[in-house]
Amino acid sequence: MERPQLLLVPQFTELEWAIAPRLAEWAEIASFDIPGVGEEPLPDGELSDMTREVVADRGLREIDARGWQSFFVIGDSLGVAAAVRLARRRPAAVLGLALGHASLSYETEGERPPLNGAVHDAMGQLLRSDYDSFVRYGMVQMTQGTYDEDLAEKMIARFPPMEVTVEAWETMRGLKEPIGDMLRELDKPLLFAKHEGCIAHTPEGFDDAVAVFPDARALATERGPCADPAFAEAIREFCADVSAGRL
Repeated sequence: MERPQLLLVPQFTELEWAIAPRLAEWAEIASFDIPGVGEEPLPDGELSDMTREVVADRGLREIDARGWQSFFVIGDSLGVAAAVRLARRRPAAVLGLALGHASLSYETEGERPPLNGAVHDAMGQLLRSDYDSFVRYGMVQMTQGTYDEDLAEKMIARFPPMEVTVEAWETMRGLKEPIGDMLRELDKPLLFAKHEGCIAHTPEGFDDAVAVFPDARALATERGPCADPAFAEAIREFCADVSAGRL
């Protein structure tokens, strides 16, 4: 049986994917840093041009460089929208999507917002006032240990200067993203993972996604999905079943 090919779409950097070594045991994997992070150049034009379509472009370049003709798309948290946009650009090649912190949008207001607006506001304030603490401690706290301090230190080495990060954060945060509409249009097999007890994403957001896509496989993880072995195992089973025609 051929090894499936998995594109791990990050929020910021490929370093987030702590489960990558587990996935690499049975699949070909690829990931990348988003534009402006690490050695990746910023997109042409203004930082305000930094959208998740730009991130999707970077992911597609990774796919093309490897010559992949069919693949699974894996995303988590604020990387989900870019993952879905990427899949939308290559629908014939995408076999399925596995999404951590799955939700229908990135709304922070309304009756059942998928994101906790107060938490994200606090993170934005910390980012503007104390950049090092945002990366080293704020991200650790917001993800409840998904990124430990050692990983945060490695990530900060790749992050751009504070003013670049702040503007990119504010630009991307303003994009609420019609994730549910795009997934409905794609009509691909889906795996949804919920981070149990997450303070940044609401349980209502995940429940609403499952209600709209009742055929999606769903699980809960103790840590953020990108770092939880249970998500890695669920991805393995999901890919095997899709490849065998069981999904």
